[in-house]
Amino acid sequence: MLAVILSPLYVLVHIYIARWMYRWVKKCLRIDSHQYFKWFWFAVVIVYLLFATAMGVGFLLPTGAVKRFFVRSGNYWLGILLHVILVVAAADVIRLILKRCRWIDQEKLASRRVFAAAGIFCAAAVTALGVWGVVNARIIHTTRYETVIHKDAGSIDQMKVVLVADLHMGYNIGCSHIRRMAERINAEEPDLVVIAGDIFDNEYEALEDPEELIDIFKGIKSRYGVYACYGNHDISEKILAGFTFGGNGQEKQSDIRMDEFLDKAGVTLLRDESVLIADSVYLYGRPDRQRPGRGIDKRKTPEEITEDMDLSKPVFVIDHQPKELQELADAGVDLDLCGHTHDGQMFPGNLTVRLMWENACGYLKKDDMYNIVTSGVGVFGPDMRVGTIAEICSVTVKFEGQKVL
Repeated sequence: MLAVILSPLYVLVHIYIARWMYRWVKKCLRIDSHQYFKWFWFAVVIVYLLFATAMGVGFLLPTGAVKRFFVRSGNYWLGILLHVILVVAAADVIRLILKRCRWIDQEKLASRRVFAAAGIFCAAAVTALGVWGVVNARIIHTTRYETVIHKDAGSIDQMKVVLVADLHMGYNIGCSHIRRMAERINAEEPDLVVIAGDIFDNEYEALEDPEELIDIFKGIKSRYGVYACYGNHDISEKILAGFTFGGNGQEKQSDIRMDEFLDKAGVTLLRDESVLIADSVYLYGRPDRQRPGRGIDKRKTPEEITEDMDLSKPVFVIDHQPKELQELADAGVDLDLCGHTHDGQMFPGNLTVRLMWENACGYLKKDDMYNIVTSGVGVFGPDMRVGTIAEICSVTVKFEGQKVL
């Protein structure tokens, strides 16, 4: 419903952009009365409409190569559109400010040359941001952390944990990107690999090649295995520009094929449950706080998570959204590993996201608990990253026995 309400705003934004684009082209070419200009402008409008409607067309099409083309085109366009809005709006604000400056020659400011130069600068800025965003989203970095837990982990003095999250495998993220992720993970020679949710991008049919992806996951080498929890996108639902559809008020659940995928891939899915790694370290996987999924009406509280644990042993938690940090620390959790935020993914989201989360990305010490939030491997919506990075997190955990008070 919200998508329908906001659709007129989407149209108005395009009218605003098209108005400036029309004026700029006229100023640059100075042939607006010529018939060739009319045909040129007609072609521009057709191409513009093709990209502007790609998301909606892809949403309506049945599964297949044509749908994939339109969805991916729409995702690229969404990223470009965000940049266009920012750049054009900034240019408009600067123009209005300069118009009120008495020491500025207003005649020169309104000249064709200045207007054309400003348009060229804006087009170059949008192009540069778009190209960099696409390239940057495909570069997977390794971010390293070190933690010291003052608990006894038996014969284990140190453990290297690799955290990944927000793969969003689907129309944007395919085999090549996940293969690069696996290579990055294996290069760390991890003892434990954890996936903190949003493994899938809602639609199982969007997977590029499920069997090849399964083989890639099976190639991940980890001494104690690969474990995962689900996130808010690991459910079956239709999405258009970030808005969800379908369900008719019913609880949305993961596609059973998602569960089967992980089982075949050698990934152990933890649904509000724990395992004892090497008889020394607890690992607990929490369901998503908003969409806990199949068979879970309400997820356990932090106190319920640890009530039956031997808290003299280290306790690790994987939780998609970095919430209830203080409650988890009070319950005796030592390491809380999360994703979800994407670190905002695209400027200025990387700035505003810090207003929404206690730890939007990176490392935070909460009493004796370490909380680490990754910016994620993949992308959601716009197939770009500007101002953020795609990453895996390699966490070296040292155990130094019981803390001396």
